[in-house]
Amino acid sequence: QVQLVESGGDLVQPGGSLRLSCAASGFNLDYAHIGWFRQAPGKVREGVGCMRTSIKNTHYIDAVKHRFTISIDNAKQQIYLQMNSLKPEDTAVYYCAAIISDALFCLTDERAYDTWGQGTQVTVSS
Repeated sequence: QVQLVESGGDLVQPGGSLRLSCAASGFNLDYAHIGWFRQAPGKVREGVGCMRTSIKNTHYIDAVKHRFTISIDNAKQQIYLQMNSLKPEDTAVYYCAAIISDALFCLTDERAYDTWGQGTQVTVSS
């Protein structure tokens, strides 16, 4: 069964850090496209960043560039989103997504993904 299970969401103060984890099962991470998305209250879901795992190329939206980092541990089948210098506007439910694809660049459109995690809440507040 293809599955993604997220964890790591929490309440954190502005300027703090948090690492989200996404456990993958039922498919090989070595040849996947991975995406992280978020949905804030009252807003549409937006892409945060993505990675093509075979060559580790990544893409991030400007709002999180240089603060967020996507990484994977192939042996553990884990996907991570390291979030630093968190801001209140980063508050959202965060989702990981995956698809097996030979697309050249990592996929930024959520419609490209066929497997999603359940989401984990990140709240940035003092």
